[in-house]
Amino acid sequence: MRALILSLLFLVAAAPASAYDATITRDRWGIAHVSGRTDADAVFGMIYAQAEDDFPRIEANYLAALGRTAEAEGEKAIWADLRARMVNRPETLQRRFAEGPAWLQRLMAAWADGLNRYLATHPQVRPRVLTRFEPWMALSFTEGSIGGDIEAIDLKALEAFYTGPQVAAAPIADREPRGSNGIAIAPRLTRDGRALLLINPHTSFYFRSEQQVTSGEGLNAYGAATWGQFFIYQGFNERLGWMHTTSTADVVDEFAVTPVKCGAGLCYRYGKELRPFERSTVSITLRGEIGRTFTIWRTHHGPVIRSEGGKWLAVAMMHRPVEALQQGFLRTKARSFAEYMAAMRFQANSSNNTLLASREGTIAMLYPQFVPRRSTAFDRRQPADGSDPTADWQGVHALLELPSLVNPGSGWTLNTNNWSYSAAGVGSLNPASYPGYMDTVGENPRGLHALQLLQGSRRWTPERLRSAAYDSRLTAFDLLLPSLFAAYDAANTAIRARLREPVALLRRWDGSWGVASEPTTLAVHWGEALPGNPRQWTAFAAFAQDPANGPALLTALDRAVAKLTREHGRWRVPWGEINRFQRVSPSIVPQFDDRAPSLPVGFTSGIWGSLASFGTITPPGSVRRYGNSGNSFVAVVEFGPRVRAMALSAGGQSGDRPSPHFRDQAPLYPEGRLRAVPFYPEEVRRAAMRTYRVAG
Repeated sequence: MRALILSLLFLVAAAPASAYDATITRDRWGIAHVSGRTDADAVFGMIYAQAEDDFPRIEANYLAALGRTAEAEGEKAIWADLRARMVNRPETLQRRFAEGPAWLQRLMAAWADGLNRYLATHPQVRPRVLTRFEPWMALSFTEGSIGGDIEAIDLKALEAFYTGPQVAAAPIADREPRGSNGIAIAPRLTRDGRALLLINPHTSFYFRSEQQVTSGEGLNAYGAATWGQFFIYQGFNERLGWMHTTSTADVVDEFAVTPVKCGAGLCYRYGKELRPFERSTVSITLRGEIGRTFTIWRTHHGPVIRSEGGKWLAVAMMHRPVEALQQGFLRTKARSFAEYMAAMRFQANSSNNTLLASREGTIAMLYPQFVPRRSTAFDRRQPADGSDPTADWQGVHALLELPSLVNPGSGWTLNTNNWSYSAAGVGSLNPASYPGYMDTVGENPRGLHALQLLQGSRRWTPERLRSAAYDSRLTAFDLLLPSLFAAYDAANTAIRARLREPVALLRRWDGSWGVASEPTTLAVHWGEALPGNPRQWTAFAAFAQDPANGPALLTALDRAVAKLTREHGRWRVPWGEINRFQRVSPSIVPQFDDRAPSLPVGFTSGIWGSLASFGTITPPGSVRRYGNSGNSFVAVVEFGPRVRAMALSAGGQSGDRPSPHFRDQAPLYPEGRLRAVPFYPEEVRRAAMRTYRVAG
């Protein structure tokens, strides 16, 4: 008996305790509130909950980041995979993981274990490729924004260089803006003396998961996490909030060099010396078999991505995966502006401005922390001379050298993917004080719209900020339509007769969108028929405002009227009749169906100045426009003694079509009806629909 007892005691002692233990509470909208004793517990539960909601999107993000999409999708993904593998070399990421700080290694291990635990407990889920996750893989995807710097590498040009001399096809002009809105308002301009923050990313729908993550080690963050990442990318904790908007800074450069024979290999001239190209091999697997092998060439600037005029062009961009992951996680735990700035010391954010508001009353618009210092003797919009050492990057700008704003005199700050030099209205920073490469875009209609709402304003409340985020003014047409009217008044009798009613409708319009608005439909179609790309707003507006281009403006209106008549049998069509929200498929590639129910949406693409953005696509055979990007997540946060927030995600939290949370937020979406966020434990308990424990 004694031997049996000792044996049982040995078995109990030898049985391994769970490495992780997390509790997940799902509220009435299916949103996961995850808690754990340690940060690692919380990360384990956070990524497990994400996998429950939409594992396919997690896997898709890591297939893209690791350059392994072709293993699932075949030949069409080769060039995107090659591009990813040029930057995210597995051997480099594995080495950086081993060299990383121990606390971050623990979180990456918890991340991998959470995903692997999910797959082990859900055998019905069949990954396309990634049947097991390794901790180092988390370093492949540390940029949580819409598209990282890597997307500056054109895939057609990459294909042309690495397969032969064929000419790269001209890219299709993408007229839909990518980016976000952020507004921070200081306590002195609010009714209740509390700082306010608008969080409004404009991404592809269903791009992020809404979650709350807490731990006994000081983590308590709520917001939107990009699928597969273990930090809240846009969100807030009990003391401050952060909103990222795509920056206008130029942080990616191309360097042109001439390849010359050099012994048995190839070299390029750099100053007075010849330097050998670095060579490496990348093998891209196609559906389980090695499909293509490439020899990749590099200079000290970076990988060679294309050729032009007999020169090879290498690209330079930020690649600081360990630093970026540390910065992304640590900022979520910051309890003051000073602590937030301490996390910025890694300088591993190259693509995002940050709008910040805090309980202490600090507001800020922070510029990307990674901006290479460069000679302004070179036009950085063009490839620089890679043989000239003076063209090289000279380190990174110090934080104090960047056009950031902290507590501006206006009492508010904003960014709408416009330049930072209007971020606080009158009294904003002077662009002449900064190198030209710190802005490549200038102003945009959303920025002008936000400025109209903020300048001279007072007594802000959370509800008023929510209303401002959905203000219906389309400021682009305030600038474009006067030129159309002038052209019409100067036109000949024939075209005046043909366009009399459309012009009269636009003259009577108050410039606001709405589901019943026929002028919105006509104006949008006219704007889309104009020459040029409205994403390049300065040039686009200059063309439209040039009197010499009046005939082109009238021709565009003619085309818009004809298109509407052809597609709808009349040119006067209410905007909501064709501008629709629908979620019928869990597919990552958007799928729509005219036969299925959909909801009318009043707001438009952000191109035209709508702060609430609704980018659409028209499926083959349809004349409707269905939203697929824009207002993907909206939150308004008030920082008082207790944080108070309301939020809304497009469609719903779950990617599982049978789930009640697949589209339960859809009825709220067109109205911008934000729901109250349960943040404190007692609020989460009241909102709880299900609580369960996950361990591993």
